[in-house]
Amino acid sequence: MGAEIRVEGLTVAVAPLRRPLAPLRMTLPGDISSAAFLLVAAALVPGSELCVRDVGVNPTRTGILDVLREMGARITVENPRVVAGEPVGDVRLVAAPLQAVRVGGDTVVRMIDEFPVFAVAACFASGVTEVRDAEELRYKETDRISVLCGELKALGVRVTERRDGFTIEGGTLAGGACDARGDHRLAMSLALAGLSAPSPVTVHHAEILNESFPDFAGQLKGLGATVR
Repeated sequence: MGAEIRVEGLTVAVAPLRRPLAPLRMTLPGDISSAAFLLVAAALVPGSELCVRDVGVNPTRTGILDVLREMGARITVENPRVVAGEPVGDVRLVAAPLQAVRVGGDTVVRMIDEFPVFAVAACFASGVTEVRDAEELRYKETDRISVLCGELKALGVRVTERRDGFTIEGGTLAGGACDARGDHRLAMSLALAGLSAPSPVTVHHAEILNESFPDFAGQLKGLGATVR
């Protein structure tokens, strides 16, 4: 577009413009954070298979894919390509029984926004899932460790809050009512719990999800879920 940009280590400098920016046409890769909700939805329903097309798969952001694979979900990235300098692919998930995992270290950074939906997947995994090194979650739209643990407990989950993470005992989510607490990712994640819960899940104040994924309910309905 004509801007003069200089990068030195962690410093980026943009020089004053001497002329208007040139027009640009480009395609933005799909957001892996949004794709994660649909992928986990498929992972929770036995027999499901889902392909989300044109997803950005920069390795600095694909921790959720690695962890879901470790849990047992069958994930492949098809049609890999580069779009606007970013790696892009079609992410296909085939559901399989999920197993508990331990998450910490560098993986936390690579999936920091996906922990609410990951936690819901952990509720349906066999065994006890443990998250460490994730204290940054306390400084998101909400304190995502405290609020997430509290709302999962409202649904019957045996979850233990820790300073830098939590543990979740799989197979304990019963259903019931919970609250989005003003967090769009929490609203969508808790809604997914209803896909496999023994009884319905109601998420109060879920309209906050329109902040980032206004067609979320429509997408789930299109995949066969009952949402009202």
